[in-house]
Amino acid sequence: MSSISAKHILVHQEYEAQDLIKKLNDGTPFEELAKDFSQCASSSGGGDLGSFSKGMMVKPFEQAAFALKVGETSGIVKTQFGYHLIMRTA
Repeated sequence: MSSISAKHILVHQEYEAQDLIKKLNDGTPFEELAKDFSQCASSSGGGDLGSFSKGMMVKPFEQAAFALKVGETSGIVKTQFGYHLIMRTA
């Protein structure tokens, strides 16, 4: 597989990511949480990052994103940018 598509939510503190997992588990849509809480410029688009290939994202993010099945959401992924929740969309 050469490229995948994903959305993500980026926060600065791990406890924020833990709170977002609880909200996801309670049924709040991923896109809504991205718009309300993500610290990334992609937040206005519901966290949509579009498609990307290996080598385009930082290693921990890339490894987690490529390991997901379509529709699946990751646990907390820590990078130098903060704490991510990633949903693979294609």
